[in-house]
Amino acid sequence: MNARKLEPRPTRRRVLRAALTAAVAAAALPLWHTAHAASTWPTQPIRMVVPFPPGGSVDTVARTLGQALQEELGQPVIIENKPGASSVLGARYVKQAEPDGYTLLLNASLQVANPLLLDTVTYDALKDFAPITEIGAQPQLVLVRKDSPYQSLKDLVAGAKAKPGELTWAIAAYGAAGHLACELVNEQAGVKMEVIPYRGGGPALVDLMGGQVTAMTEPMASAFPHVKDGKLRALAVTSSQRVAAIPDIPTVAEAGYAGFDMPSWYGIWAPAGTPQAVIDKVYAATRQALQNPAVKARFDALSFIPVGSSPTEFAAFQANEYKTYETVIKAIKARGANAAPRT
Repeated sequence: MNARKLEPRPTRRRVLRAALTAAVAAAALPLWHTAHAASTWPTQPIRMVVPFPPGGSVDTVARTLGQALQEELGQPVIIENKPGASSVLGARYVKQAEPDGYTLLLNASLQVANPLLLDTVTYDALKDFAPITEIGAQPQLVLVRKDSPYQSLKDLVAGAKAKPGELTWAIAAYGAAGHLACELVNEQAGVKMEVIPYRGGGPALVDLMGGQVTAMTEPMASAFPHVKDGKLRALAVTSSQRVAAIPDIPTVAEAGYAGFDMPSWYGIWAPAGTPQAVIDKVYAATRQALQNPAVKARFDALSFIPVGSSPTEFAAFQANEYKTYETVIKAIKARGANAAPRT
């Protein structure tokens, strides 16, 4: 009779080792899937969320860049306008999206300013988004309608002093660069022009041309076409230097406010947790898109200065901007210059 060969009894060490091996394999599986997805990204259309309605500077930058970005990535890049609450609704939508690279945010500098300024913001601008690249920056224009009695910024300030509380600023959004520029003019000139926030630059420009508001500060991308067509008059530029496209228009600093420099900048973000490989691909594609002849020509015409910074450079830049805005916004809040954004 053949003796039955007995298998050795599993020791406690063997059981634990097997369990540990299974656990490691299970944990590695999602990481493998994530790495694989990042290496093959993109395989479907990408949504570029613009948190403003059409017609403003953010929408103009997005649509100028979108087609070239699509060519670089090999997938449709769909510009999706999600306006409301000074860009907070669109930003919140992207924050809550799956961090897979298929939902991105294209916004202006108020992406960093909003959490400092608005009590309704429920996200951290520096922690809840992955910075991809600063697309570029541009000067802003201080504007009035074409038949306005104000021929210069000095005229506008004099009118505000002569009619306290009667003159108004339209702003594209509460916390936008245009808003901060208007508040700084108010502060440095010692006037009290009421700030009226809109859902975006497009609707605000319409009301300015229609005479519902007195003046506005708006980035070149959306403002300059109306100046060029004679529908609006530019009184000053907010950059430290004059703009080549309109060399006869003085800077705010030249109008008597030394050191005034308030450009508007634009960037692309992804939800926090997006794989670095995906972020790097979007950054590289944006860099290439900024070299596209059609994009360059369009941005040159708007005095838009392309940047195309790396994710690391953009993260450092926005952290520095956060500190700058924190100082300005504290001064605004101390004066009680507050208004609820139109949603």
